[in-house]
Order: sequence, then C-alpha cells, then structure tokens
Amino acid sequence: MATTATARSESEIYGRIAAPLHTILILAAQGALVVRGITRADQARAMVNLDRVAMYERTILTEWLMFALVIFGAWLHGSSLLTVLGDRWNSVREVLRDAGIAAAFWIGSTLIVSIFGAHAHSGASDRATQFLLPQGGFEMSLWILLSITAGICEEVIFRGYFQRQFMALTKSVPIGILLSAVAFGAAHSYQGLGGAVRIGLQGGLLGILANWRRSVRPGMIAHAWGDIFAGVLARLVKIRVG
Repeated sequence: MATTATARSESEIYGRIAAPLHTILILAAQGALVVRGITRADQARAMVNLDRVAMYERTILTEWLMFALVIFGAWLHGSSLLTVLGDRWNSVREVLRDAGIAAAFWIGSTLIVSIFGAHAHSGASDRATQFLLPQGGFEMSLWILLSITAGICEEVIFRGYFQRQFMALTKSVPIGILLSAVAFGAAHSYQGLGGAVRIGLQGGLLGILANWRRSVRPGMIAHAWGDIFAGVLARLVKIRVG
C-alpha cells in the first residue's frame, strides 16, 4: 500500500501535462514576446503621448491567447484544465481560506522581494516602468482588468504549466520552480534588468506557494492584487504630487 501511495504521489508530481514539443513551442512563443516587448517598451518610453489603452488591450489579448495555447496543448495530451489549475474549490470556506493565504503571501513576499531584491532596485529601474502605469480613470479601469488577466493567465502559464512541465522533465521540484521563475523574470525583461530580477524572485515565491498548495488559485489572487495595488498606488501618488 505504501509503495502504491508513493508511486501515485510521484506520478502526480512528475507527470507531464503536455508533450515536450508543445513546451518548446510555448517557450519559443514566449521568447518572441520577450523580444517584441523589449522593442515596444523602448519605443513607448520615447513617446510623448503614449496610447496606454491600446497597449493594455494588446497585452490582455496576448495573455489570453497564450493561456489558450497552453490549455490546448494540455488538452491534446489528455490533461484537463483542473490538472493545470490544481485542487478545486469545493466550498466558500475554501475560497476564503485561499484568499487569506493570498493576502498573507502578498505581504510576506513583498517584504522578501524588498529585502533580497534591494540591489536591483534603483531609480533607473523605476523609470523603466513608469510608462506602464495608468494615468486616468479609464486607464485605471483597464489596468484593473489587465491585472486580473495577468493574475489568471500568467499563473496558469508559468506555475500551472511551465513549472509542472519543468518538474516532470527534470524530475526535480526545486529545479522546476527555479526554471519557471527564470522564465517568468525573462518574460518581464521589458521592465529592465532590475525589474526582471525582482519579478523572477517573486515568481520563485509564487512557485513555492503553488507547489505547497497544489493549486495556482492562491497565487492568482495574490498576483492580481499585487498588480492592481501597484497601479492604484502610482495613481494616488501622482494625484497627491500633482
């Protein structure tokens, strides 16, 4: 019985959720998005009147297209959406529990990233992200929608998919989390080296959370809230200073 339980546990941890070729294709697509993102970011920083609405809309569409490609590849392999998301919610109590875990994680991870990512924090990296932040009411509404989209799609892509695939291919939980975190940081290279390092560190912490909870749902909540908070805080500061 113990042997069966162990085998079942290892199968759950190290079982692939998509074909390796599909993972290579998704990595290639992510690489292309990284190059495009860096190029567009350089152009955006040079613009006087940046169309953030169009930028947010393009990003939202791209996130959901990548989400669809990941889920399609998992489906072709015989994996369900639940396999990617992890343990489902069966009651309101479980929803509230994960929301509480997400809140505690957000506070703790923010402190950790602030401490260990301090060397990557600079005025230059702050200026590298200023063009992203919402300036008006309508942009703020789209920012919130973008943040929710990022919370759902990026957690599915990087923690639900890449992390699980990397664990399966390397037969190692730590390496799977590390590789997923590196990919997550690289995907945000358009925010500058400092931003990519901090986001990669955040991705590692989100990976640990997903592996512990056997679900990406708490990470989705924390991820979305963190992005929303960044936009709201930037908006409040701008209004106060202005």
